[in-house]
Amino acid sequence: MHLGFSSMNTADDPAPHLLAKTLEEAGFESLWYGEHSHIPVSRRTPYPAGGDLPEPYKKMMDPYLSLMAAAAATTTLKLGTGIALLMERELFSQTKTIATLDRLSNGRVIIGCGVGWNEEEFENATTLPFKRRYLGLKETVLAQRALLTDAEPEFHGELIDFDPVWFEPKATRPGGPPVLLGAMGPLGVKHTAQWADGWMPVDVAMQDVAQDIKNFKKMVSDNGRDPNAVEITLVVMSPVTADLLKSYRDMGVDRCNIGVGMENWDKPEIVMPMIEQFSKLIPEL
Repeated sequence: MHLGFSSMNTADDPAPHLLAKTLEEAGFESLWYGEHSHIPVSRRTPYPAGGDLPEPYKKMMDPYLSLMAAAAATTTLKLGTGIALLMERELFSQTKTIATLDRLSNGRVIIGCGVGWNEEEFENATTLPFKRRYLGLKETVLAQRALLTDAEPEFHGELIDFDPVWFEPKATRPGGPPVLLGAMGPLGVKHTAQWADGWMPVDVAMQDVAQDIKNFKKMVSDNGRDPNAVEITLVVMSPVTADLLKSYRDMGVDRCNIGVGMENWDKPEIVMPMIEQFSKLIPEL
């Protein structure tokens, strides 16, 4: 099992090049940055975890630019979005950004994505219908795969439609970087089992991690896909211990992403000590 590190990616956090270099030297497999281009002041949509919205949400930097800085400082560290809001950017421009990052990092990109939880943010950024956001995300990913692979890509879906275009650069791998879907509800998990390259749930939102993983693998198999080919990246929000990580490994989790917990998102000074602490577990995983 691989160990990744997630960061809110604010200007107050360790700089991407420094964080990435530290992680690579410590033996971590990957670095993950999330995405919120903005947060509506209205706060009509409640924060999913309850209570007030943590301040770092308002300060998040661009994940792709930060990952490019991380790529330039490293050679093997994988570079993930965790998670990207793919529907909240213009399709062609975003795909070119992903393709360019993938090329310049020699194929180290992983795209963790989701539909987002803030309806006002979604509606500010796209004309896609919020009530059909899972279909919108599916078509966005399928359209990106075509752009990143085909010589003269075109796409004709219910929500996204374009005739043949010339699009470069192509990705380093057919279909582009692997796409992991961060979904927890029944509809999102259903979509993940149907078309995503991987599943990226949060452990504290799962009722029974072991059983949920078994159920997911069965859903993948029921869709005529090889469960071993659909990787599972577990975002660990529970208190991280060696025993917890080993238990997730034994359940069939391919990667655990750890990071500073929500209660400490505004304390960048604990990041480097945390990396040093958990790097000691990597040989055991």
